[in-house]
Amino acid sequence: MFVLFVIAGVMEVSTPGGIDEHSASAVIVGLFILALIAVDVVALGLGIAGLTQKDRKQMFTVLGLVFSAVTIVGTISLSVIGNMI
Repeated sequence: MFVLFVIAGVMEVSTPGGIDEHSASAVIVGLFILALIAVDVVALGLGIAGLTQKDRKQMFTVLGLVFSAVTIVGTISLSVIGNMI
């Protein structure tokens, strides 16, 4: 996810006048970001399911939940900040 945001930032800076939102490269980067958010939502669901199982190690479940939640919140925060600028 971080790499995609770096790629989007480089595309924005390297293009005079900003990135064209209808270009193929911008659409592909946006689709990859949405796909990774969907993967994080699945990871969040699997982490919640892992918490309900008694015979699982809870440490890895909690780590997975924290990482997926931080990624989702960070992505949404960066998207909101990017739309405000």
